[in-house]
Amino acid sequence: MIKMRQAIYGFLSCSSILVMFYSCRNYHRNQSHKNVPVSSIRKGEQLAAKYCQSCHLLPEPSQLNAKSWEEGVLPNMGPYLGIFAYDFKVYPSARKDPNLQPGFYPSRPVLSAVEWQHILDYYSATAPDSLPGQNREMPIRTGLPLFDVEIPISNSFDPTVSYIKIEKRRLLLHDLKSQKLWVYDSSLAVVDSLNSKGSIVDIDFQEDKLLACDIGELNPNNGRFGKLAYVHFDASGKLEQDISVIIKDLARPVQITEADLDVDGKMDLVVCEFGFLNGSLSWFQNMGNGKFQRHVLQPLAGATKVYVQDENKDGLPDLWVLFAQGREGVFLYTNKGKGQFREDEVLRFPPLNGSSFFELVDCDKDGFKDIVYTCGDNADYSKVLKPYHGVYIFLNDGNNRFKQRFFYPINGCYKALARDYDGDGDLDIATISFFADYAHQPEEGFVYFENKGNFKYTPSTFPESKLGRWLTMDAGDLDGNGTIDLVLGNYSGGPQLMTPSSDWKKGPFFILLKSKY
Repeated sequence: MIKMRQAIYGFLSCSSILVMFYSCRNYHRNQSHKNVPVSSIRKGEQLAAKYCQSCHLLPEPSQLNAKSWEEGVLPNMGPYLGIFAYDFKVYPSARKDPNLQPGFYPSRPVLSAVEWQHILDYYSATAPDSLPGQNREMPIRTGLPLFDVEIPISNSFDPTVSYIKIEKRRLLLHDLKSQKLWVYDSSLAVVDSLNSKGSIVDIDFQEDKLLACDIGELNPNNGRFGKLAYVHFDASGKLEQDISVIIKDLARPVQITEADLDVDGKMDLVVCEFGFLNGSLSWFQNMGNGKFQRHVLQPLAGATKVYVQDENKDGLPDLWVLFAQGREGVFLYTNKGKGQFREDEVLRFPPLNGSSFFELVDCDKDGFKDIVYTCGDNADYSKVLKPYHGVYIFLNDGNNRFKQRFFYPINGCYKALARDYDGDGDLDIATISFFADYAHQPEEGFVYFENKGNFKYTPSTFPESKLGRWLTMDAGDLDGNGTIDLVLGNYSGGPQLMTPSSDWKKGPFFILLKSKY
């Protein structure tokens, strides 16, 4: 999504060289807007460069079709520029939402109606009438000889699995509809359950307890309904019914990570509050006696995934973080001690990418962590299939400078797990999609990439993948035989772009892909 903050007042000046460049450009107008004056398009491009990149990369018109710009993105962007209605249309905004801080939107327009029309003309007239299709070197074939497909027996319908994890030869999953945390053994039999009274989307596994991340309300909202709560075990190892809240009033938290960031011997917490219009990346300092003090590292929505590691080997844990929601990219937060962190931009992505996940893994075996990245969140203002959605690999040159080495298009790609699934010494990749082209390419829902060397991968899937809509996935050794299994969690609801070929509500809660190599 394109998110504009009050920082819009920090306008960028246009140099004379830039003006000369604009004046010499030739503009190709689409068929639906072929009569828009070139002079307006030229002015719109200059104004977009001035106003539309104060908090995200400047989007190119070619990244969307004209209708999505005209009816989706631009009307939703207008309020961030103080424009709440234009051309007899009221633009969507959350001005009356009490959960937003005062001054979230500008109190008056920051540009004139004529200037706004120029921006509208630039994007709507020079964008394609329709986006191009995917460009794949290899099709997704059917058949997974490495795995056996195991589907659990279930009498329930309408699965809403928000969390799934393989841990110590057991499988944990949370279902939103039943509001239960379920525990399965390696034979996929239910051995325990807990009434969670919440919406668990992440769990931090600790020595004698679990710390559960409750997003509050899964659908987009600006409320602070999220919380972190401990789940204890009784003497027999069963989950305790009592859940004690340690941190509350969080804006849709999606991930928690325990780490001693201030190196005082007490474990602190890093929390990604994805939020909606508001959110943050924060760390909570452990003050002892169950008390935590919040420190905000970045007061913006979209914090999605964090990894903690001592990047510069100075004894202080650093943070690698993926942001979505407009200011999309991977950022490194270097721990300077005494609670201070320096933010460095590692990778930036267009605001329409819909960044969804990343991993730090050594893909080329040079001793440096590379980035496997997915983008495909399509629950935004431009609900069309995008050919740049998919899985990417960015290689590290040894100095944390990254260059794209691999891309495979997958509509709505949501997660990728790079592991040596076949035991041949290199990393294969498993992906899921939550916004796949279910009407025409349901095989996109799960794709396994077998590494053939030199960044060549063979993509494949399995027929039963169309039985569910996979929001969650995990990899681990469930049966304890030393090989890596995969589990996919079915979330049958949520926004969708098209009618699927299967009824996910009648599908399984999860599917296990059991390694047999």
